[in-house]
Amino acid sequence: MALLFCDSFWGTDFTDQSGYEAILQRLQDGRHMCKDVEELLKMRALAEEKYGRDLVAIARKAEGQTEIGTLKASFDKFKEEIEKTGNLHIQLSERIKEEVLKIEVFREHQREQRKKLEEIIEKLQKPKMVLHKKTMESKRLYEQRCKEADESEQALGKKTNVNTSTHRQSEKVMNRARLCRQAANLAEKQYRWNVDQLGKTCQDWESTYRSACEVFQQQESERINILRCVLWEHCNLLSKQCVQDDDCYEEVRKILEQCDIVADNNNFIKMKKTSSHPPAPIEFQCYSDADTNGGVRRIETNRLSVVLSGMSFIGFPEAGNNSGAKYTPDQQRIGVTEEKYMVLYEFKAQEDDELSISKGQVVTITEKEALRRAPNKERNQKNLNFEIHLFIFLK
Repeated sequence: MALLFCDSFWGTDFTDQSGYEAILQRLQDGRHMCKDVEELLKMRALAEEKYGRDLVAIARKAEGQTEIGTLKASFDKFKEEIEKTGNLHIQLSERIKEEVLKIEVFREHQREQRKKLEEIIEKLQKPKMVLHKKTMESKRLYEQRCKEADESEQALGKKTNVNTSTHRQSEKVMNRARLCRQAANLAEKQYRWNVDQLGKTCQDWESTYRSACEVFQQQESERINILRCVLWEHCNLLSKQCVQDDDCYEEVRKILEQCDIVADNNNFIKMKKTSSHPPAPIEFQCYSDADTNGGVRRIETNRLSVVLSGMSFIGFPEAGNNSGAKYTPDQQRIGVTEEKYMVLYEFKAQEDDELSISKGQVVTITEKEALRRAPNKERNQKNLNFEIHLFIFLK
């Protein structure tokens, strides 16, 4: 059962205005509540706007231009949906601002309406209080005049019972009693008139106050209803925004489902392919086979000149030196045959193109020449000069 303001906020006495003051305080608190809701929604609108603008800025600053294939398409869609989400939040901010404006208009409308009613109540309240004060004064005067009349009449009765009082004194007392009674009658009239006027004024005030209480209760009901509706609508807007955000994310998920790892790798291979085979392995090259530029080095020969004094300088061939001999590919290419000999005598190089050898050292002869030189005056003509050219393959 709904209770009514007009049946619940009357004063305990004629001058008590605590009920009216309680209603006014409630309306004032309701006005502050409207302002609090407005402030909350304004801050939420600013937060949504800032969030939306940040999302748009993030989406536009993100690059991802180095990616290719389906992942690039997914990333581009992701940026697009982020920017779309940001714009939706900016639109949400505008909708919230509209709700704030609605509350402001409603609050101002109620303030104007309440102000008019308060002026009417105050306009009736002031003469009512003045008339009540006059009535209370007339009552006090009436009671005083009645008391004086009673006292004068009692004095007159006493005088008439006493035989010693003179006629003049008796007449004086009677005149006083009569005047007091007349004053009491006038005071009674004034008192009755004030009471009647106060009754009429109170009747008008009560009727106006009852109507004002009904309007105040209607205002309070409307305030509660509109704030509830605004908060409800705000929640609906936020829920709708969540759905829209999820729709944007769903679009990203759909494009991510089309992201093909194999296709992206194949696309990269087709765009940047270099060779289908690995490079040839690096083989060992003898220093004598290759020059510093990777080419085949020319074969250099060092000449070993030996003077044989009646005995052979190079000894007998090593056993099995010609059977199963192993040659390098370059040696086989130029047709080299190897012969190994043991050195019988030590020889020290005397020029830059000669080699020093030691006794007992085994040397491999790849080519040899025997040249007859002219006899030297400082040597015996029986001695022969032999030049043995050793082909050394430099590293």
